[in-house]
Amino acid sequence: MTLHYRMAGPSLDGKPGADIINTFGGKPATLSLGTGELSPAIEQRLLGLAEGTRTSFELAAGEAFGERNPELLQWVARKLLNELGDPDEKYNIGDVVQFPTPDGLGQYAGAVQQVKAGADGSQAVQFDFNHPLAGQPVVFEVHLIGVL
Repeated sequence: MTLHYRMAGPSLDGKPGADIINTFGGKPATLSLGTGELSPAIEQRLLGLAEGTRTSFELAAGEAFGERNPELLQWVARKLLNELGDPDEKYNIGDVVQFPTPDGLGQYAGAVQQVKAGADGSQAVQFDFNHPLAGQPVVFEVHLIGVL
């Protein structure tokens, strides 16, 4: 399907939430349903929409990208990070780091939460592997241009 869409965080005090992505000012997106390009909750709302439809909907906290999972906050030893990437890399809170999947065919991201140095000189970095929008409500606006 070809569409313009805008995904935004929750509305605050009656004001629209900040845009996370917005294609309305440029080239429309071409996406395939069922391929993981959009969350299943968003795909469900797009199914059956007619070409030319323009609508928006709010997804409740956790519906679009799941609930936050505290088990996805993980400490990674600096030694392992050195093996996976650049040993001279500096990690700062908020940095997003790509990790290879175990099969080596894909990647997943983690956001740096803390950097800790041990008394023995070792270092570890805490990553949050939750989706950045996990546990948050999301507003999704769409203009469906065409269905392929």
